[in-house]
This record gives sequence, structure tokens and C-alpha cells, in this order.
Amino acid sequence: MTQSTHTDTHVDPYAAERDLIAAAKARLAQEGEAPALVAVLGSGLGAFGDSLEDARRIPYSEIPGFPTASVTGHAGELVIGGVAGHTVAVLSGRVHLYEGHDPNAVVRPLRSLAAWGVKGLLITNASGGIHPDSRPGDLMVITDHINLTGRNPLMGPNDDSLGPRFPDMSNAYARDLRDCIHRAAAEAKLLLRMGVYAGVLGPSYETPAEVRMLRTMGADAVGMSTVTEVIAAQHAGMRCAGISCITNRAAGLSTDVLDHEDVKAVAARSRADFIKLLQAAIPRLIQAL
Repeated sequence: MTQSTHTDTHVDPYAAERDLIAAAKARLAQEGEAPALVAVLGSGLGAFGDSLEDARRIPYSEIPGFPTASVTGHAGELVIGGVAGHTVAVLSGRVHLYEGHDPNAVVRPLRSLAAWGVKGLLITNASGGIHPDSRPGDLMVITDHINLTGRNPLMGPNDDSLGPRFPDMSNAYARDLRDCIHRAAAEAKLLLRMGVYAGVLGPSYETPAEVRMLRTMGADAVGMSTVTEVIAAQHAGMRCAGISCITNRAAGLSTDVLDHEDVKAVAARSRADFIKLLQAAIPRLIQAL
């Protein structure tokens, strides 16, 4: 009689992801104690990384599992430095779903930073203005988001080591952290708008009909990033705040032809106000975490 043997064919879908996060954490730990806050810089907004005191720069290529940024306006490096005596980490550049990346790859840098010990996220982006009062160059505190990418980094079996199965998103952009940004803007004498950010997949810009739909849904700005990252950060226990730089009026709201080079140009013109706001806000955010 032949004795049958049973082979366990169960495959842990997160095993490889945990290995990459652990390897990235080990590399990050070589930089010492984790900063309390990480800021993610959107298209054309990377100049803030140049303003940090005693900055150390680590290309993403030197951190295991960090995907390489390929879109112009995204440097693709982690910068660690000081703001008014507080240490902050900066992800200068990001990757996007529209580049063909899996959601896990898009959010892996933030999961790795959370594993290292970073407690807070300040996420920034360049976006199209939908609210009728918005103008190119405006800065907007994100109060909430609408995820229209059709993707979610938490799809599939949940890994309890990364976070809970059903994370609460009702205060994803923490109210007290938003208040910190508003106080910083008042201190720096900067006009600051508030609004809801709609995240879409891209890479094509929205049609005028889609923009009308987004406005009806309650969106004040639209872009191709942020929502996936905030979901993963909230899942990992990070407290989040967000700022959009309005770089153009969305399709159908002006006669301008939308172009990524123009997006970067407007972001560059807003550089001084953006840096001033972050320099005033980051110490307050760190103290609130």
C-alpha cells in the first residue's frame, strides 16, 4: 500500500513584501533614529528638500524595495535633514499607479518608513483646481479625499503585521494636524485654501465632463497620486496631513491646453510660498504627533 503525503500548498501573499520592508527598514536604521515625520514632495515641489539643514541624501536605488521614480519633476531620493532644529525625512519624488506599478510598490516607501518608526505623514501634490475660486499657485489643505483610481493597496488578504483589516478613514487627514498647517500659514502670512482632493488613475488629464462630475461629487482639486499612499499610511498607523499646490485649472474651466511642463513651471513659481509654509508647519506638526 502506497502511503500518500500531504504537501502544504498555502503561499503567504505578503511574505515577499514583508522581506522588502524589513530590508528597507534595516537600511534606513543605518541613518539612526527615525524622524517623527516624513514629507512626500509632489511634481515640481522637490526644492523643499534643498532647504533642509545638514541634509543627507539617499537615492531610492540604494534602499531595498524602493521603486525608481521616472516622471520628470520627481528626483527619486530620500533626504533627511533639519527644519528649525527638528529632523524630518523627505521623499523627494514618488512613483504612480499610471506608470504601471502595483499598489504595493507605490506605498512600500511609506510602509518601510512606518516600520522604521516614522509616526506622521505630510503628503503634497500638484493638482488641478476644480473649485471655481481656485487659481494656479494656490495652496490647499486637503480635508478629505475621493479615491477614483479603482485601486486600493489593501486589496487581498490582510497582513495584520502591517495594519488592521478595516482601517477607519473618517479622519484620514487629521483635524489637529490641519489646524497646525493653518496656524503656520497665518504665521507666514500665506493664503491657504481648504478642500477635497479627488485621486484619479491617469495618466491622461480629465475631460471637461469628468471635471463637472468631480465637482458634483464634492471635489475641489484633482490629481493622480496621494490617495493610495494615505490609505496605506492610515493602515500602518501613521497620522496624515496633506497640501495640494494648485498648478492649473482643471479641464473645461479655462481655455489653456494642459501640459505637465506647465504644471512643473507653476509649482516652481509657487516654490517660495510652499517652502515658507512647510518650514513653518513642520515643527508644529512634529510637536503634535
